[in-house]
Amino acid sequence: MSTKHNFDLRISSLRQAYADGELSPRELMTLLVEKAESYEDHNIFIHLLSDEELEPYLAKLEACDPSSLPLWGIPFVIKDNIDLAGVPTTAACPEYAYVPEASATVVQLLVDAGAIPLGKANMDQFATGLVGTRSPYGVCHNAFNFDMISGGSSSGSAVSVALNLCSFSLGTDTAGSGRVPAAFNNLIGLKPSKGLLSTKGVVPAVRSQDVVSVFALNSQDAYEVFEVAAQADAEDEFSRKEMDLMPPAWGARPVLGIPSSETISFAGDEQAEKHFYDSIAELKKQGYEVKEIDFQPWLDTAKLLYEGAWVAERYVAIEAFMETHESVMDPSVGAIIAGARKLSAADAYKGSYALQKAQAVTASLWQDIDCMLTPTTPTIYSIEQMQNDPIKLNSVLGTYTNFMNLLDYAALAMPTGFREDGLPIGLTMFAPAGTDRLLMKLADKLHGHFVPTSGAKETPVTPTHSEFFANPHAIPLAVVGAHLTGFPLNGQLIERGAKLLQTTKTAPKYNFYELSERPILKPGLVKNEAAGVSIEVEVWAMPKQHLGSFLALIPSPLGLGKVELINGTQVVGFVCEPYGIEGAKSISQTGGWRNWMAVRKD
Repeated sequence: MSTKHNFDLRISSLRQAYADGELSPRELMTLLVEKAESYEDHNIFIHLLSDEELEPYLAKLEACDPSSLPLWGIPFVIKDNIDLAGVPTTAACPEYAYVPEASATVVQLLVDAGAIPLGKANMDQFATGLVGTRSPYGVCHNAFNFDMISGGSSSGSAVSVALNLCSFSLGTDTAGSGRVPAAFNNLIGLKPSKGLLSTKGVVPAVRSQDVVSVFALNSQDAYEVFEVAAQADAEDEFSRKEMDLMPPAWGARPVLGIPSSETISFAGDEQAEKHFYDSIAELKKQGYEVKEIDFQPWLDTAKLLYEGAWVAERYVAIEAFMETHESVMDPSVGAIIAGARKLSAADAYKGSYALQKAQAVTASLWQDIDCMLTPTTPTIYSIEQMQNDPIKLNSVLGTYTNFMNLLDYAALAMPTGFREDGLPIGLTMFAPAGTDRLLMKLADKLHGHFVPTSGAKETPVTPTHSEFFANPHAIPLAVVGAHLTGFPLNGQLIERGAKLLQTTKTAPKYNFYELSERPILKPGLVKNEAAGVSIEVEVWAMPKQHLGSFLALIPSPLGLGKVELINGTQVVGFVCEPYGIEGAKSISQTGGWRNWMAVRKD
């Protein structure tokens, strides 16, 4: 599997190494702690767990069957504004530190699933920054170039994954802190929809907009973490159930949007500009439809987070501490949060009205696209550049990230290659809340087309595996007749937001008839395993919330049942009750409704 310090920490690979007896969690954690200590100059960690602190986690794993826990023995790192029981939480401010008795809900879920915490990661103080330079524990350095910023505020969380110190890590993402470091360190950065991962036990930045994020080497690993961690929490008033969200359905290839040439910015970075458009050209080659969209409404919304009343939430989060300890805070962080003192209740209402307007304006932009793609950042800066102009350059980095939570989007940062100067670069995909799994599936499909490896230690990108990703919000629906594309009842699918997934055939187990009922010609599909044939069908993704109203439109003798496709899978589809074929014309030999209608004579 590996040499002493270079091992494959992808979840599936590590799971296999355990099963093959190549490694044990205890051996792995000893090696990881040793390796983490060798990167002391990178300032990745605020606290590495000691042998004594690791022992309860290891003992628990050794006492149970590896197959009994989905993340058995998987090492992870926790941003130091997220509680781990018995270990100080500092939010990168020593004077603020406290020792929690209980872990954050999201951490406890992962530990209960068998994951092992390695340490607490460095970060921009109080999660205020996108840079990784605003910490009294030292600047966290980029995994590829020591002189470049790592991105923030979840800096140590990203660098720990990139340097092969853990399989995944937790960050937080209010304004881009889970995406910017992913882009700068060649990682997948998942920013889930607000409320899907509990924020109980997380030091707030902007309480109403905070999200716990996931850094991973590939989309499948991010998905496994999401499966465990995305649980509703009755003790978190901002928690939401995933199935309460109603995202739009996507077709087989979602329609992609990009910012129009008039509204896109690269801060003068020609390398970044060329790489973004090269990436878009590659997507077009793969058959994706790409549309330019006016990005200005999103850019205007982004300004609300730091230039509007939401700064006051940062102040509320640490008000008592700040009033007595402002002098010990990072100067940039203190200056940003102190700006809240100038705000009034009137400003809060003005911000609320502006956001309501932005939500209405941007909602209309989704009529023609399924998913929006942007550069994750316009550019990247050196540590020296950032220290010389910390506020302005930080603002530039948030160009494509600050608006996401205000407008309730799910987002994912994905690597797309390397610049001429050797630094990683990537794009971010985002869509309305609840599309988390769709974004991960799309990233899984695309990731390997752009880069062969993840992180900074040449870990191979996992081969795509579309079946790995479930979509609980849509039901695959097979149609065989008047609901096919271009036929009279297809509008009943379109008006419910259904999207075409594929044109395929049934298993060779069906007979096909033209029913005698009028005025609309329609067929009947009847299963006959002994003397059936394959019939052409279209499979559509139907949003679950609209399936009931669609079912109400289906007249007897037709109905919905299970239809077996030629690849052996079963989907919901149109079937006909046997009595319905009395007096019907057999058209099985035509292979499908479209073929029959092309030759049918009145």
